[in-house]
Amino acid sequence: MSNNNIRKSLVASALFGAFALASTSVAADPLVELQKAGQQNIRASVQSQEKINNIFDQSQELLAEYRQLVEQTENLKVYNDHVAKLVADQNSQLASFDKQIGTIEGTKQGIVPLMYRMVDTLEAFIKADMPIDLNNRLARIERLRSVLGNSAVNTSEMYRLVIEAYQIEKDLGTALVTYTDKLAVDGSEITVNYVYVGRVALLAQSLDEKQAWMFNRTTGQWEALGQEYLESTKFAIRVAGKQAAPELLKLPVLAAE
Repeated sequence: MSNNNIRKSLVASALFGAFALASTSVAADPLVELQKAGQQNIRASVQSQEKINNIFDQSQELLAEYRQLVEQTENLKVYNDHVAKLVADQNSQLASFDKQIGTIEGTKQGIVPLMYRMVDTLEAFIKADMPIDLNNRLARIERLRSVLGNSAVNTSEMYRLVIEAYQIEKDLGTALVTYTDKLAVDGSEITVNYVYVGRVALLAQSLDEKQAWMFNRTTGQWEALGQEYLESTKFAIRVAGKQAAPELLKLPVLAAE
């Protein structure tokens, strides 16, 4: 091959190589652009998804808050209804109390005179009864009268004390009790031991145990007992004083007429 032909071939080869390189560069540019565009789209999609996720999370929080508010509203409504019922019930009770107070005031107006009559009746009964512990029983009547005139004592307490006095008198009917007091004998007073067995018998014995007496309800007088009753009277006093065990007692009792 001649030198001219070799040079032509080299030139042609160079031109072809340059053309091929240029063609490759031109063909590569759109691919790069497509890759860049794809990456941008991916980033945009990721950002969009993040925004969507944030919006969804916020919406869930708002929904939870809404549900909580709805529940609180329902609870508040139930509570308000409950309070309204309580207020209505309290108002009803207040009205009932007002009515009861009015009734109580009316009852007081009737019970106060009744208590005075009860005390008078009790005093008359004690004076007509056997003189069992007479001084203390009459002193109780005086205390009741003092209470009835005391403004510091309320009506219910007055009534309780009156009823208590009646109960004490009732209990005397079944009691076995002894006490020491004075007894008028032949115009003079001596100290004796009394013993009463309910309202069946009221006896007295001198402290030296040599004399004994029985109260006669028919005559209202004290009568001397015979020597045969001294021991039984002494024993009755000991039993009443918890100094001896109870057993059958031989005591003088007036026969019913």
